[in-house]
Amino acid sequence: MAHRHGDDRSALKVAVFLTAGYLVVEVAGGVVTGSLALIGDAGHMLGDVVALLLALGALVIAERLPTKGKTFGYHRVEVFVAFINGIALVLLSAGILWEAAARVLSPVPVGGAAMGVVGAVGLAVNLYVTWTLSGSENLTVRSAFLHVLADTLTSVAVIAAAVWIALTGQTLVDPLLSGAIALLILANAVFLLRETAIILLQYAPPGIDLDEVVRAMETVEGVESVHNVHLWTLCSHINILDAHVVTCVPDLAGVASVKEEISVRLARFEVGYSTLEFETEPCAGAGVVARIEV
Repeated sequence: MAHRHGDDRSALKVAVFLTAGYLVVEVAGGVVTGSLALIGDAGHMLGDVVALLLALGALVIAERLPTKGKTFGYHRVEVFVAFINGIALVLLSAGILWEAAARVLSPVPVGGAAMGVVGAVGLAVNLYVTWTLSGSENLTVRSAFLHVLADTLTSVAVIAAAVWIALTGQTLVDPLLSGAIALLILANAVFLLRETAIILLQYAPPGIDLDEVVRAMETVEGVESVHNVHLWTLCSHINILDAHVVTCVPDLAGVASVKEEISVRLARFEVGYSTLEFETEPCAGAGVVARIEV
């Protein structure tokens, strides 16, 4: 479905407001009904709020110009906050699993009807937010959209559990569902930590074959070889490369043409920034293709 609700920033503001508001409702509903599943889903919603805030922050940060002291701006703030969020989600999921195990051994009463109402409100909020964020071409917004879409499925599960409790009185489904939600949170947290660690450690971006990048550069007319290549990610949407390029082109105009064509080819690999040092013969260390640990 095409995005029909203004720009991405407006859509994210609406999403943050609605998701944070429902987070408060869900925590209150979990306390009142005694539903651990609602508390667990609130933890998942907290992850959604952070993801949405990160996406909104990334859009705002992208408009800021670099300064002398911060030549790359504040792009890494997004990654750092995401890393801290991942650690918090791991701890949260561990706490939910611990409480779920305790409730399996010692069941507690759960208000199925009230739980279902809260779950239904959550489903409505999640459906609206996913519709609001759908259709965006921004990668950060699309990642936030996937977070909320996963939480929409969780809301469906909460409603199903509430119906089961209301009809049968069997509350065992509540800790079992909360455990499943905790495992979902844990899986997302591990994925988030892995992605942020790759960026913080300046590994090559996943999904980009460095050998293919070098081959694409070396097939440009006028390029004899490429060496001392370094490829890393600044943040979730900016890849950077620097390299030494040996060229037989004798004049600056020709070098500029070669550089422009290399930039075009690098764009195919989602490399937005590149620093190229042109040489007439390989320098010391030319045999090193990359110094990137994988």
